Formats: sequence, C-alpha cells, structure tokens
Amino acid sequence: MEIFPFEAIISAKDRHVLNAHRSGLLWFTGLSGSGKSTLAHAVEARLYELGVRSYVLDGDNIRSGLNRDLGLSPEDRKENIRRIAEVAKLMVDAGILVFAAFITPYRESRQFVRHLLSGLPYYECYIKCALNVCEQRDPKGLYKKARSGEITNMTGISAPYEAPEAPELVVETDRMPLGDCVNKVIQFLHEHEILYSVKKEK
Repeated sequence: MEIFPFEAIISAKDRHVLNAHRSGLLWFTGLSGSGKSTLAHAVEARLYELGVRSYVLDGDNIRSGLNRDLGLSPEDRKENIRRIAEVAKLMVDAGILVFAAFITPYRESRQFVRHLLSGLPYYECYIKCALNVCEQRDPKGLYKKARSGEITNMTGISAPYEAPEAPELVVETDRMPLGDCVNKVIQFLHEHEILYSVKKEK
C-alpha cells in the first residue's frame, strides 16, 4: 500500500511562536516507584502556572487505553514504547512539551525513541532511585507481589533494568525532595532554551 503523507501548512515553528515556548519530549525512565509520574505531573502543574502547554504520557494511563492489549513480555514492552513514541512525536509536532513517564527498561527501546525523534528536541531523563527505596515506597504493591511470586517479569526483580549510560538529565529522587526535583527539571528546560519567548522568524 502506497502512503502519501499530507504536507501541513502550519509548521512546528509556527506553533512555537503561538505558544511562546518550544515543544519537545522529555523521556522519564526509571524503576517502578522511582517517582517518574509524580515528578512529571508536578512539573506539568508548575508549567501550567507559567502558561506553558505541556502534557504527561503516563504508563498506567496508556495501558488502560491505547496499549491495553499489551502484556509485560519483552516483545510487548518494546511495542508499548514504540506506540508511545509515535504518539509523543505527533504531540511534539503539535507544539506541546511532552513528558513521557515510562520504566523503559531496555536501552534498545530508548535508542529507538531517540532515533525516531531525530531532529526534534528529545531528552532522556534518568529518574534515579535505589531499588531498596523503590521497594519501600511500592505505591502499587508490585514489588511485594513480585517477591512472593504472584507476578513475573517485574523490572528490577525478575526482569532487567538497563540504566541509561549517557542521559541528558539525571534526577535522584531518593536524595532530593520533590520541590527540588521539579526545580531541576524547570532549570534544565531553561538551559536548553525550551522555555523562552520565541520570536517569529522572518
């Protein structure tokens, strides 16, 4: 089947001018319980106060809809990330600052996202937290179930987590309070000129 993508009249740069900030994708990777979703939503709330159009793509929310047909096998995990990355790319093109909060345990999957977003603002953010702290938090009770054998393929327990080797940002949520973590992400966005008034190019 031949596909002929339609060339849009309005570009991403036009939307940046309209929004007065750039779009981009910050991919929050880390163990379950590391605070990815908590941090992403806290940053989104801060950006809302600043008038920035942003949106959080969250693991459980996506799996309750778009990816509800996928399990936790390595193949399904990779397909989960592929679909999310394609959606995120569309949202970045739409002028939105996107935060994707997903465990994303495999470097191969994260490299796929980076390649897919080639030419667009993309930043891998390692939400770093010691496994024992994640287990202490265990907000969903997953670690307890994994330790008792009730669930399998639990990242960090019975399935691997391949930590990022060269992320653009590292946030150690077991060493910093949430407010400081939010400030660190906001500072990062300013340093990379995502948050600043974009003048229309002539």
